[in-house]
Amino acid sequence: MGVRRKRKDRILAGQQQSRIENGHVKRAERERRDERLRTLVKNGKLPFTPPVLSWLSAKLDKPGRLITQGDVDRFLKS
Repeated sequence: MGVRRKRKDRILAGQQQSRIENGHVKRAERERRDERLRTLVKNGKLPFTPPVLSWLSAKLDKPGRLITQGDVDRFLKS
């Protein structure tokens, strides 16, 4: 094989390893973020700040402008 192919294979192997390692870190960060934002939602009421509303929108699979307090209460019970 040529030098370019060897270099490409080495780069791809490094990227794959990096993706695996970073995936574990990101999974843990997502869990911490979910816990932190869930407490913010539990202690607050609508209207939430944009980051909280964005997270809630993703969890409820609903646009932020359509989220009601009833949706939030049901989410917290589940």
